[in-house]
Amino acid sequence: MRKSNFALRLQPSLLDEARKVAESEGVALNQLINVAVAEKLSALRTESYFQERAARADIPKALEILGRAGKGKLPAKGDEIIE
Repeated sequence: MRKSNFALRLQPSLLDEARKVAESEGVALNQLINVAVAEKLSALRTESYFQERAARADIPKALEILGRAGKGKLPAKGDEIIE
C-alpha cells in the first residue's frame, strides 16, 4: 500500500483530545486519524448510495407489494400482536 504525507493543521484543543483518545485506545495518533477519515468517508458514501437508491424507487410498486404480503395466511407462531 502506498502511503503519503500530508500536513494536517488541527486546532490545539482538537489535537489534544485526539491524542488522549488515541492513547486510551492504545493506537498511534496517525492510526486514529486514518480510521476517523475512513469512517467519515464510509458514512458519506453510504448516504450517497441510499440517496441514489431512493431516487430509483418505485413507491406505488413497493406499496402494492407490501399490500400483498401475508394475504391469505394466518400469522406464524410468535407473530401475534400483543396489546
